[in-house]
Amino acid sequence: MLMQLARPQEEARVAIAGPLQLAVIIPTFNEAANVVPLLDKLSAALVGYHWEAIFVDDNSPDGTADLVREIGQKDTHVRVIHRIGRRGLSSAVVEGMLATSAPILAVVDGDLQHDETALPKMVSAIENDEADIAIGTRYAKGGSVGQWNKLRHRASQGATWLGQKILRVGLSDPMSGFMAIRRETLMAALPRLSGVGFKILLDIVASLPTPPRIAEVPYVFRSRLNGESKADSMIALEYISLLIDKTIGRFIPTRLVSFLAVGGLGVVVHLSVLGTMLALGASFMSGQFAAVATAIAFNFFLNNRFTYRDRRLKGWKMVQGLLTFYLVSAVGAIANIGIGNWVHQMDSQWWLAGIAGVVVGAVWNFAASSFVTWRK
Repeated sequence: MLMQLARPQEEARVAIAGPLQLAVIIPTFNEAANVVPLLDKLSAALVGYHWEAIFVDDNSPDGTADLVREIGQKDTHVRVIHRIGRRGLSSAVVEGMLATSAPILAVVDGDLQHDETALPKMVSAIENDEADIAIGTRYAKGGSVGQWNKLRHRASQGATWLGQKILRVGLSDPMSGFMAIRRETLMAALPRLSGVGFKILLDIVASLPTPPRIAEVPYVFRSRLNGESKADSMIALEYISLLIDKTIGRFIPTRLVSFLAVGGLGVVVHLSVLGTMLALGASFMSGQFAAVATAIAFNFFLNNRFTYRDRRLKGWKMVQGLLTFYLVSAVGAIANIGIGNWVHQMDSQWWLAGIAGVVVGAVWNFAASSFVTWRK
């Protein structure tokens, strides 16, 4: 039975008196098999600390939250935040950090891939006022990515290089999710946090008003034994979204950038369909109609998958959304033509009139579809 999971480590941890020193935030999804081993490992690594473990679970089907809740009935230093209807590692980490009063906050994956024995050095660097953030790094001397294949290793190195160059952060491993941070440092970054995707460390460092003092502790990344990764096929897109948000996001909304990028691909689809229809002997009018209808549908499905992934429509709502998107795009096309003609009358430069029409139509489509098709 789950209620019979008493362990010596639990008793030792509960017995420690004094003020709370450390909270270990553990985002989980289908990690039930890892909960007890992870608590055992943390108990052994953090002997002498008054700490608590906060599991932030995104409604795991395998009962992770229920298991942690049962353990917490006997060990009051083990808690769970059970989230319904929302997912995401970064938001889970921030939610867990804000739910504790501990002055030092650590983040450890629930999949046992982070080396918990590095935690005391990371926490010590903050306690001794040597750093504001301490990270476990795979790329400093003594660290390693473990048994990764070459493709995954190169992808990680490429993403690391991209983050370092674009955001100019002084981290050997900005992609790391293994860290400890001073509460004051978190609160300073909080107003500008994106909370997007999986790279919370990079988000925090790039959101701080002044560069933090950073300590790096090397560790060897372990292989996953049980559970399910919180990363999926969207991780690359969310990483790019984070980089966009931290560079031009204060001027242009990241969602608008994605919407316009999809629109650019839609132009390619439009021209391809039109060219194919004309090659098959169709009239320009019928070819144009087919091209417009196809491009709008293409834009809708791509935006539904990527731009509005947090509001993604499914089932019958997707059908309704497609119909409203056609209506929104029709109004946008009218606005495009109207503004283009007006600018052309004011200025004879045809290309300027064309650009004006496209810009107005695109902004209308984005604003209207956000409110009508993908309303929150």
